[in-house]
Amino acid sequence: MLLTRQKVSTPRASGQPNVIWICGTPYKVDVADVECEIVMARYAYESFPYHTPPELSGEAASDAPVLIVGAGPIGLASAVDLATRGIASIVLDDNNVVSVGSRAICWAKRSLEIFDRLGVADRMLAKGVTWKLGRVYRGDDEIYSFDLLPEDGHKFPAFINLQQYYVEQFLVERCADFPELIDLRFKNKVMSVTQDDDNVTASIQTPDGIYDICGAYLLACDGANSRLRKQFGLDFDGRHFDERFLIADVEMEADFPSERWFWFTPTFHKGQSALLHKQPDNIYRIDLQLGPDADPDEEKKPENVIPRIEKIVGGRPFKLDWVSIYDFNCRRIDRFIHNRVIFVGDSAHVVSPFGARGGNGGIHDIDNLGWKLAAVITGQANPNLLESYNEERVFGADENIRNSSWTSRFMSPDGEVEMAFRNAVLGLSVNAPFARRLVNAGRLSLPCQLGHSSLTYKADDEFDVQMTLGAPCMDAPLTNKDGDHVWLMNQLGNGFTLLVIGVPLCDVPDNLDCIHIDANGDFIDIEGLVTKRYGAGVYLIRPDQHVTARWLSDKVSATDITAALARAYARTTA
Repeated sequence: MLLTRQKVSTPRASGQPNVIWICGTPYKVDVADVECEIVMARYAYESFPYHTPPELSGEAASDAPVLIVGAGPIGLASAVDLATRGIASIVLDDNNVVSVGSRAICWAKRSLEIFDRLGVADRMLAKGVTWKLGRVYRGDDEIYSFDLLPEDGHKFPAFINLQQYYVEQFLVERCADFPELIDLRFKNKVMSVTQDDDNVTASIQTPDGIYDICGAYLLACDGANSRLRKQFGLDFDGRHFDERFLIADVEMEADFPSERWFWFTPTFHKGQSALLHKQPDNIYRIDLQLGPDADPDEEKKPENVIPRIEKIVGGRPFKLDWVSIYDFNCRRIDRFIHNRVIFVGDSAHVVSPFGARGGNGGIHDIDNLGWKLAAVITGQANPNLLESYNEERVFGADENIRNSSWTSRFMSPDGEVEMAFRNAVLGLSVNAPFARRLVNAGRLSLPCQLGHSSLTYKADDEFDVQMTLGAPCMDAPLTNKDGDHVWLMNQLGNGFTLLVIGVPLCDVPDNLDCIHIDANGDFIDIEGLVTKRYGAGVYLIRPDQHVTARWLSDKVSATDITAALARAYARTTA
């Protein structure tokens, strides 16, 4: 196989790995400024160019209102989201290459819908491995299987597996579509941040020297080892799990199906757990539990890693592309908003990798924040709207931490009682369907429901349908007036939308987009799935595609809708 060799910066540490090694070469990942040689198969790493910032070159300094620290998937997605709303940003990163190693790989349906709005989902879907089936084993015996999207009528699958470096590459290239709104500054290291009531100022170190830059808001998207979180003295609250795991990306020719396989106490790794996922480019993700006393320096050695992998893949030849030994936390900071500095993604909350709640949770963060920040910057809303980001995403983080912690305790029982419970559940689950609901091999990422939110309009009407107040919209196929087949989610746009289904068009407030799905409307419910999922009625949809109000009757007035809009903009608490 042709390997590419290139000198690049040490990879960003977005999680908590102790060591990594790539194609046989070990690297420490806790020192961000060291240069190293890497050799990677398949993916050709390219360095992003450094340009002298205008603040140091004598050109006019930028007046972008938003500074984004971190050019991982969360920071880049934030920049694209804001750009689609006409808001300029500067993305600052001390690195100049996408993340080394696959890192986050599982992207859930809701995240794909968000990526679709950002303009990169088609590329992700084309490259990624689509899956929806999972299988759980005890020893060599399958206990049960599950289908994460059993019904048709959705544009996107339940999950795709796609290495984080591809996601970052696609987002960097998407940023290039907004040259007037997105300024990517690589090799720009944020050293410190200060703020007052009106602005936030960052001090930046570059190869050409140090400069200061000012913005209205700063988004801290700098990962689990966030320098900004440490500067602000913000501690993670939650639990650290001592269990150590080996995570490996293995390149091999194999006929494994595109499914998630999880083993409790497999014969090839006795007494522990194992996970197998298929990725693009004939790469397979293998995750092996090692126990709390495992020595990272020993376990990462090729002579110890290779025999473990051989037991799983049999006689198939393989290459190791990336290996990490890690333990993990389920924690968050107390508040995500600190005046004009807003923490997003892993800088605000971290979970175990089981359940794919880390990367997906960060994408849900930016989806929640983007429209609110844009509304505040453009004067559509008061700054107090941003407090709802803290309210809603702290709630979402707690839900992810709770589910991730439950998974971790089931996988690594703490004491004899928990171990006895797990073994009893696994034994019962072979023949008792009720016990299968108790088997926890990773509760996979789902978007949180915002019916409790202070922004949600509490209408009295009762709906007996799949959609719930505060939930993200469910997709469905439609046809437009020209007979073209389209998807509901793609019609919702970037702002508030009134969705009128199966009832006559009501009075619509000025400057509010409206979609009428009816025999005489803008779209026809060609397969009846909109009616099945939503029923007949009027829905007010937020810019992040969550339902913020709904009414059964077509008699809803413009006054009712205006009141719900005011609440969604945090203009009233009535």
